[in-house]
Amino acid sequence: MAHKYDPKHIDRLLSEERNKDIAPLKLLKDAGLKEGDLFADIGCGPGFFTVPAAEAVGKTGRVFAVDFQEEMLTELKKRTPPENVIPLKSTESHIPLAEATVDFALLAYMLHETQDKTAFLKDVKRILKNKSTVLIVDWKKIKEEHGPPVEERLTEDEVSSFLKDAGFENIKAMSLNQSHYKIAAIKV
Repeated sequence: MAHKYDPKHIDRLLSEERNKDIAPLKLLKDAGLKEGDLFADIGCGPGFFTVPAAEAVGKTGRVFAVDFQEEMLTELKKRTPPENVIPLKSTESHIPLAEATVDFALLAYMLHETQDKTAFLKDVKRILKNKSTVLIVDWKKIKEEHGPPVEERLTEDEVSSFLKDAGFENIKAMSLNQSHYKIAAIKV
């Protein structure tokens, strides 16, 4: 069983330091999220990316805040997210959205928590429209005092391989900061 984030430490996910480190709104806009998009924040937690995404997609867009931990969705709802945010409970093997629904999907710091990464990414691909982007943000496979244990982290090459196996193309990996990387891929 893959390690799951402990909801008791939820405040760490919303810290000001983390916000400065990652700059979620800029990251999403730079990756192509725009007004009017239908966006899926998969593994949304308490809304670190969800709320900035809601601002980016505006009133004409929607943000599907998806998580398989009920505690995370409860925390998100406590924070009174914008009206264009729709919380959804998923399972690890199924995202409760119709095929070809979203323009952009984000998997931030959660792919390493899934059991069958390729099967999970195939379900992400299923909900994406053609020519749409998935962005994965995760921990570099280095030993650090914070974040998941190094043995649970995935390298950029491993994630790129899972994306390829799931049928994604145009896979581009980049360093985000000292601790994190981002990988964008397209459903074709």
